[in-house]
Amino acid sequence: MKPFMLFASSILFIGMLIAAVAFFNNKNEIPEKHLEVVLCNIGHQLLLTGKDSSSRVLPIKKLKENTYQISFQNDVGFISDTLINLVQRTFQKNALAKDYILNLRNCEQKETVFAFESNRQTGNLTPCKGRRLEAGCYVIEIDFLKTTQFNFFWLLLLIIPLGIVGFYVKNQFRKKEEKETILDNNDCIQLGNFRFYTDNNVLKIEDRSITLSEKESKALKIFAENINQIVEREKLMKEIWEDEGIVVISRNVDVLVSKLRKKLSDDSSIKFINVHGRGYKLMIE
Repeated sequence: MKPFMLFASSILFIGMLIAAVAFFNNKNEIPEKHLEVVLCNIGHQLLLTGKDSSSRVLPIKKLKENTYQISFQNDVGFISDTLINLVQRTFQKNALAKDYILNLRNCEQKETVFAFESNRQTGNLTPCKGRRLEAGCYVIEIDFLKTTQFNFFWLLLLIIPLGIVGFYVKNQFRKKEEKETILDNNDCIQLGNFRFYTDNNVLKIEDRSITLSEKESKALKIFAENINQIVEREKLMKEIWEDEGIVVISRNVDVLVSKLRKKLSDDSSIKFINVHGRGYKLMIE
């Protein structure tokens, strides 16, 4: 796989993951209209516990981003435990937030008469539990606490593509270093500006490597051992093909030399001279 394709695939995967997380979080957000209905029902149930079936709950007010207010048409009176239990049961039934602060305030002074906190991290806190509240004008404020939960599952999905990219890049660098180390540690034959690594079938010029086929490497090695000398066609045919049991014609030699010419063309000082009727001569000026 090409590095660009691997990188693009990883970016696409990460983008899809982020979109999925955003969709998942958005899906789990409670619609505001549904929340208003639930809070209104809490107010209604609270009135019924005080045997008040005629008064009405006023429209739910949104005071802040996560703070809502329940208010009543007439005075109400109840026991604090009743409000606590009613809110807990209703929130649990409707799968609402488990972390919130409830404040009961009087209408005139806006003072806190009763408070309750539900918090999974620090624990529940009820400073005024068991208290009977006389009938009066009250408002209930519920502040839903934002909780940040670290989901290791999503982190794992994010790490996987990054790990694959990192492993691939590291592996490519390792292979490159190993290849360079092998070439640098092996003896080479200098042909003009080229270095010919016979054991690895590789030509190098500056920082560029050119891979040779096995037959190309055999032919070039023969020429390198006989620079400026005529190498007979029969010698090339025998040592490259016939020793392996393959019968070829002289045309095969011409094709092979033509390929070597092309791969060595970056150095104009290297020439293959055709000696008519005999073979070829490798000349390096």
